[in-house]
Amino acid sequence: MSEKIKILIIDDDRFLLDMYSMKFGKGNFETKTASGGRDALDMLKDGYKPDILLMDLIMPVMDGLSLYGNIKKDNLAPGAIAIMLTNQGMVSDISRAQELGVEGYIVKANMIPSEVVQEVSNIYEKHNKNKK
Repeated sequence: MSEKIKILIIDDDRFLLDMYSMKFGKGNFETKTASGGRDALDMLKDGYKPDILLMDLIMPVMDGLSLYGNIKKDNLAPGAIAIMLTNQGMVSDISRAQELGVEGYIVKANMIPSEVVQEVSNIYEKHNKNKK
């Protein structure tokens, strides 16, 4: 697979954005980052079409689920795979994410960054296998 997978990483923590951008960039990913929901919406409205949206759940102004709800409502990332990357592991959060159509839910505290990259790759491959 020579074409890089476009991933938009959305988190209000600059350190995590930089670290995950570097980790994904070492793999088969072209990374862009947004420091919150508004930045992400602006990028998508300006025409950026990622293959994967990797979103934190807890962010100021707009949480990850509200962000994804807005993205879906306005059809800003058709075909993009939505994955939550958060420290919130409550069943109610996971259920809300699934109801919105989020395909992956990763609890940061349970994985090291390289495992997060592998899990996102697995979700992407599974999604594309199911599409065929």
